[in-house]
Amino acid sequence: MSSSADRARRRGDACPGVLRPHPAADGGLVRIRVPGGLLDARQFQVLSQVAVEFGAGFLDLTSRGNVQLRGLDEDALPELAVRLSDVGLLPSGEHEKVRNIIASPLSGCDAGSVLDVADQVRAVDRALCADPGLAGLSGRFLFVLDDGRGDVAGLGGDVTALPVSADSVALLLGGVDSGLRVPVASAVEALLGAARAFQVVQADAGSAAWRIAELPGAVSEITRLLRAAVPAELGEPVPVPPPRQRGPIGVLPDGRGCATLSAAAPFGRLTGEQLAAVAGAMSGSVRLTPWRGVVLPQVADPDAAQSWLDGAGMVVDAASPWNGVTACAGRPGCAKSLTDVRGDARRALPLLPAGAAVHFSGCARRCGRPRGEVVDVVAGEHGYEVSRGTGNEDARTVADGTGTTAAIAALRREE
Repeated sequence: MSSSADRARRRGDACPGVLRPHPAADGGLVRIRVPGGLLDARQFQVLSQVAVEFGAGFLDLTSRGNVQLRGLDEDALPELAVRLSDVGLLPSGEHEKVRNIIASPLSGCDAGSVLDVADQVRAVDRALCADPGLAGLSGRFLFVLDDGRGDVAGLGGDVTALPVSADSVALLLGGVDSGLRVPVASAVEALLGAARAFQVVQADAGSAAWRIAELPGAVSEITRLLRAAVPAELGEPVPVPPPRQRGPIGVLPDGRGCATLSAAAPFGRLTGEQLAAVAGAMSGSVRLTPWRGVVLPQVADPDAAQSWLDGAGMVVDAASPWNGVTACAGRPGCAKSLTDVRGDARRALPLLPAGAAVHFSGCARRCGRPRGEVVDVVAGEHGYEVSRGTGNEDARTVADGTGTTAAIAALRREE
């Protein structure tokens, strides 16, 4: 990591939490960590209630399967913390910002899982909250549990468990295969051990790096420390799956007489009507996805549930033009945004090329941008600029090649 980046890290991690809200242009913003995106019916009900009682009436879903509330008054924060704690959504004040755990949202719901990782998610969360030292991790540090289908392994985890068989997982560090193969029974121990080893390597280097990939040489050092601490063998390298810009959409039979229903929320925002529709369709639990959607397992009447969600404005058809279009908060919620990007994206939607992954940003920070190959539509002082790339400036190109540039030009002509 460069010295300038290191200096920026030393200024501190500004990731919001429940106990540390962010003052946005539309009021207080808090982020509630939901490890693995797993919510039971009571937890989802409480989130829906506090969104209406304390916030702006909606829930925003993040690219890590977490939840954000906006428009909060400072006086409501103590009661909000109590309500969330009562249902297990704030188990540790010291660890709230480091409970970042992504998991395959369809794990155990269909035949695509090598492993059902739901229990591992809960075990990682418990062990994380039980270790006072790990409260010192950055709020950007990310644990990932892939169930073997490769859907979340490419989402930029610092430590990732990717099954290579029913008995063994590959340990990815900083997004690359470390070569370590760990028994499934030791996967939780290995993930937490890798996080502790990162802290050791970070301290030895005198670095303020937040993430493993930011610290040169960290992967090899963490691998060396882990080999002495957990049962592991070395294996042939496995390819890391590329990041996905879209999650599953539609009805998936689960082989048990029911079905799993997966839907996305436009711009990742669940309105009051959509929250009610999800609550009415769910059967005991819901899973939030890193693609800003929901998965409803064991739905007895999937056709009716799909109709409710569709009627509430959710994306239930993979062919929908909304599938793949994302945007930052924009105006009026963000003071840094140069325009109302969500309003512009809605107007541009009929003009956009089918199937393109497109992200609208109100400024050059490109908040909320999905990982991987995405068409960027970024607001500038003189209008939108369109480019295509992976998010790294060196990999970006001037033209997007998908027709999005023409769509934005047409949008300008309508103004």
